[in-house]
Amino acid sequence: MIKSNEKMLESLTGVFFISGFSALIYQVCWQRILFTGFGVDLTSITVIVSVFMAGLGVGAYFGGRIADRFKHSLLMIFCLIELGVGGFGLFSAKIIYLIQDIFIHSSLLVLTLITFLILIFPTFLMGATLPVLTSFFNRYISNIGESIGTLYFFNTLGAAIGALATGFVLFNYITLSQTIYLAAGLNIFIASIIFLKYGRENHEKQ
Repeated sequence: MIKSNEKMLESLTGVFFISGFSALIYQVCWQRILFTGFGVDLTSITVIVSVFMAGLGVGAYFGGRIADRFKHSLLMIFCLIELGVGGFGLFSAKIIYLIQDIFIHSSLLVLTLITFLILIFPTFLMGATLPVLTSFFNRYISNIGESIGTLYFFNTLGAAIGALATGFVLFNYITLSQTIYLAAGLNIFIASIIFLKYGRENHEKQ
């Protein structure tokens, strides 16, 4: 039983690594698209990164409350979150380009608000993944600091590698849209794997 738990936790840390990897692919790609509306300068970079981080923060805040309320369905919730991110990712480039065409000549304040509205949904979901999985880990690891630290480490490592890979590798071989599709595919893939391997079994036991 202990070995089974350890194997499951190892799998989930790998999944969280991939989740962080795909999240930074999105950030780099969405920044590239949004630069066409903002222009590339210190102000535009600050606005885009701030909006992205704000969404993550809001998601983390409410993700903890969702995890507390639905303690017996955490893996299923995680799968739905990843599917939500992946689903948005598939259409994100078209959505952003379309909205930018409408508001391209708007003021910086309006563009900031529009960017927030575009990104709040996917970044909210991304931010919610950490508290949801942390709550699940706490069932098997008595040390809360260890569970949070483990997940955060693998997620951050995946994010760092994702940012590097996007800028220095992926953009050299595939288009921006194809890179976004790759990230969306990763989200859908890990949601499917977790659901098939652990989700249904864990849900049925509750």
